[in-house]
Amino acid sequence: MSHLEIVPVAGGKLLDAFIGLPNRLHRDDPHYIAPLHLERLDALTPKNPFFGHAEVQFWLARKDGRDVGRISAQIDRQELAIRPDAAGRFGLIAAEDDPAVFRALFATAEDWLRARGMTRVEGPFNLNINEEMGLLVDGFDTPPMLLMGHDKPYIGPQIERLGYAKVKDVFAYLYDITKDLPAGARRLIDRPLPKGLVVRPIDFKRYNAEIATITEIFNDAWLNNWGFVPLTEIETDHLAKSLKPLLDPRLVSIVEHDGEAVGFLVCLPNLNEAIRDLGGRLLPFGWAKLLWRLKVAGVKTARVPLMGIKRSAAKGVIGSLLPFLVIDAVRKEAVKMGFTHIELSWILEDNLPMRHINESLGGIAYKTYRIYGKAL
Repeated sequence: MSHLEIVPVAGGKLLDAFIGLPNRLHRDDPHYIAPLHLERLDALTPKNPFFGHAEVQFWLARKDGRDVGRISAQIDRQELAIRPDAAGRFGLIAAEDDPAVFRALFATAEDWLRARGMTRVEGPFNLNINEEMGLLVDGFDTPPMLLMGHDKPYIGPQIERLGYAKVKDVFAYLYDITKDLPAGARRLIDRPLPKGLVVRPIDFKRYNAEIATITEIFNDAWLNNWGFVPLTEIETDHLAKSLKPLLDPRLVSIVEHDGEAVGFLVCLPNLNEAIRDLGGRLLPFGWAKLLWRLKVAGVKTARVPLMGIKRSAAKGVIGSLLPFLVIDAVRKEAVKMGFTHIELSWILEDNLPMRHINESLGGIAYKTYRIYGKAL
């Protein structure tokens, strides 16, 4: 008879196994791209500032000594300070298609959350809403972009069998930027800019100040959105250091109105395209391939992970124009740089104004990620 056990992750060896498990589960999936192991270590250890205001636990499921699944549970004290009724979170779910494995993993995570006073669980969050979130439920036939998930099609049904139901869907929109904008969007963008409105690239000479400005706009713009948790100064500093190698000033637009920064958009080259065949490892020759592909050969795809418009500027004629301006400014530069497709993700299913903007610019919702929830 098979023996299934759930093992808490403690120490580097178990963490390596935890990180590496999806690579084996997806070994026959032509669209899966193994994330860089070093990046995952940075995200899943206290190097990630999230650990400074959260309690996190990882588990591996083992059957007869073989790793067959994984899950995390986390409680964000910062989120609870904002919303005392906030749910506990699960995340990083990956497992073989075995109901017993899913049942054991989720029972362990739920018991852990329940013991710490949580009355509801939602996820997946890897590890919070400002990082990776949602389970892929549609769009399995294309590879994931930078810092976006790619899951097995059976995981959603397995989660639902355990009593979980949909809480929210988020969409990833894909733009073919080699095509001109639809006529209506082009007429809107080609109008002369209102007086006092300026669209400019990020100033690398003032990099830290610019990142602080972007964070301020982000925290203001997203304040009333579902599940919002503000970025802290420590997280901003970590973000600035981690993103800088990928940032190109031509792919970051900042909008100023009468000298005040009121909007921004950050677009990053799709690192996943450059690491597609490295198996998550940079040694012995991965570094050379990565640098060649990013700096010489170039990649053809990119992702917009961050965008925001200050609430005070989001009303009236200027507010309706700003999203079009920041997207089009980056689109034009991306075309010059040889990119062909840009993903804008993620967009809440009930954020109808932003969905309408994406679709009016020619974007297609080509991937759907789902957040599930359950009472404990």
